[in-house]
Amino acid sequence: MENDYVFESERLGFRRWQASDSAPFAALNANPDVMEFFPNTLSRGESDTLIGRIEAHFEEKGYGLWAVERKEDGGFIGFIGLLDVNFDIGIEGATEIGWRLDQPFWKKGYATEGAKACLTYAFEELGKKEIYSFTATVNAPSETVMKRIGMEKAGEFEHPRVAEGSPLRRHVLYCIKRAGHS
Repeated sequence: MENDYVFESERLGFRRWQASDSAPFAALNANPDVMEFFPNTLSRGESDTLIGRIEAHFEEKGYGLWAVERKEDGGFIGFIGLLDVNFDIGIEGATEIGWRLDQPFWKKGYATEGAKACLTYAFEELGKKEIYSFTATVNAPSETVMKRIGMEKAGEFEHPRVAEGSPLRRHVLYCIKRAGHS
């Protein structure tokens, strides 16, 4: 089967976004369970706008939040990738790693496997010296992934784009440095 993966892990392929990703991505973003640790679910239009912003980041930076599919069946499962931080939390301009997978693909090791592959790509192909990740303090599953991929807690902060008083405003910040960089 011909694929257009930028890179792969054992079970996952990482690629740019395709028109066929729009509907499953919108369904994922409309799922209250998937979006539990975000301020809101997204409408179809908001989800499509997000794909547009992701693709614009690719065009500008050469990397971004890759659409991820299972190699066994080509099924779209969500995104895992890299994004530059563009708001003031003390690391603006740095690169973060993030993921959002559809609920049927949780607790199968995909986020950890995919994030490790992204870190390898970030350090070996892009030459990044450090990568950050952050999430709401109440998002234990994502924080667990951060620990599993070797990240260390670097602090906490109030997310400037989350409403004051929201239980999602307080975030943890994690970091991992490329071997040989401290």
